Amino acid sequence: MGIKTLKKIFLGFVICFLIFTSQKNFASDSLQTEYKFVRVAIGNQNFQNYTYQTTTIFGTSDIRIYDKKTNALIAEFPADTFVEISMKNNTFEAKTIKTELNTEENTSQVTVTLTDNDIIIRVDGGLLGIKDLKRKGKQALYKSSFELVKKPKTENLFYIVNVLDVQDYLKGVVPNEMPTSFGLAALKAQAVAARNYVLSPRTRLVNEYDVVDSVASQVYFGANTEETVANKAVDETDGIVAIHNWDLILAQYSSTAGGYTESFENVFSEVNNKKFPSNHKPYLASKPDMISQLPLKTEEDVRIFYTTKPDSYDIRSPYYRWQKNWTKEELEGVLARTLKEQSKTGFVYPKFESSDDTLKLIDIRPKRRGDSGKLIDVEIVTDKGAYTVQKELVIRRIFQKNNISLPSANVVFEFIVDENNEILEINAYGGGFGHGVGMSQYGAGFMGKELKMPYDKILKHYYSNISLGTEPIILSAHPTQQQITQSFYLEHKSAELIIDNRFRLSKIMMIINGRKLELPLVQDIFAFKSPMKIDISELVKKGENTITFCYPLEEGSMKAVRLYVEAINPNADKFGF
Repeated sequence: MGIKTLKKIFLGFVICFLIFTSQKNFASDSLQTEYKFVRVAIGNQNFQNYTYQTTTIFGTSDIRIYDKKTNALIAEFPADTFVEISMKNNTFEAKTIKTELNTEENTSQVTVTLTDNDIIIRVDGGLLGIKDLKRKGKQALYKSSFELVKKPKTENLFYIVNVLDVQDYLKGVVPNEMPTSFGLAALKAQAVAARNYVLSPRTRLVNEYDVVDSVASQVYFGANTEETVANKAVDETDGIVAIHNWDLILAQYSSTAGGYTESFENVFSEVNNKKFPSNHKPYLASKPDMISQLPLKTEEDVRIFYTTKPDSYDIRSPYYRWQKNWTKEELEGVLARTLKEQSKTGFVYPKFESSDDTLKLIDIRPKRRGDSGKLIDVEIVTDKGAYTVQKELVIRRIFQKNNISLPSANVVFEFIVDENNEILEINAYGGGFGHGVGMSQYGAGFMGKELKMPYDKILKHYYSNISLGTEPIILSAHPTQQQITQSFYLEHKSAELIIDNRFRLSKIMMIINGRKLELPLVQDIFAFKSPMKIDISELVKKGENTITFCYPLEEGSMKAVRLYVEAINPNADKFGF
């Protein structure tokens, strides 16, 4: 073994040691930290607008404003001072304004020209607020920092983007996406699903932020809506995601599936080309809650299922079963409006382009359903022609009652006719609320609270063939992949290291909860056909764990390994389905 090789081995261990001994300073180095940040666009009071020309900011501690491009401090304001920030001639300007917080006679008003670059607003040890913006009836408050980011190709318009750690973001999401009364296990399942959502790669329509704070992404109401049990759920799933075939799953969820979830492709279209049905996602496959439930193969099967209340996990939901009713004239008026509106989506064939605001309804014909009985295609026959409507959300918006869309597309229709077979009324019988793909939140609540199921079993019911663990990483000689630290919470002192070593790395170096070790990797050619599983239960602990992985530099630059830590529940067999 040469001197250069010895130096590389020594350097590799030194790097690992330095990472371990300086973990408290990781936040300043994004390449060596487990911290992940998310950029959330903050909408106005009714979430209808995400661009601003002016806004009024305040902080519970002193506000500091920085030029994002130069990182220079350009203005400071005391705590509880309302600062109006606006754009004029594409330059940010700040002005203190007299409000209920600073009404003293000697309060001086200050106007400061800031910069023509984007700006960062920080409050050390405090929270940021936007004047008069309320969430859940309370003044909205936010952790970390705001960035005011210019909207490209516009004059004097900007976004307000809350930049914060993913864990803090989730604490503002979980209690607003699921009632905390559903219990800790369901909230943990929700926390993992929400973590998957925000960490999964996505096609972004706007480059200036990752997600918005409304149902268009996930409901995020900030720090003032956090609740203790929801925070506990986020903390006790720290670093845990749902994985299928080495990728984070798209963890879709909705309020109530109605006893039978639907396959992804039967609900959503492809983002880029609007292809519908979309591509299949094996972990988002349709399944009934009860294994005794027979397939819904005929219209009569669907009718029986949604006009009765068979046992299911989300049977406690007020939307488990529902009914809507229209007079013939009422529904005709609705369809004349909604067919025209929804034709703009591209999922009404042919487009409804009548200039007449009236039509005569002749029939409603289901043409295709998903495994859950969800309408995929429905034909609406009128005196102006027959129109095929696709996609559950479009179908829900077509059949409105009092300007409100159907709760779901799990629906069957019934015509009430007179002695001449003329339609008098139309009844709709349905089940569920939302798209019905993936986790049913009411179902998760029942499973956790009533059946005492742990969160991992809840998730593995709704998402097929998944594992739960840390985000898969790649360890290589690349500077950003030489050493990676991950923190994660284990409910049980049981875990496995899952390793894909197809490039035949001979070993990796690790520091697990302060213990340094070198892990030899099997070199048998047959071992590379499937991932290696190494039990590390003796090295981890129940609760928060930290692992630093180091690439052995003496292996050269042509090798790599991908891996993750899978959380194991030793009591899994106790909860069967």
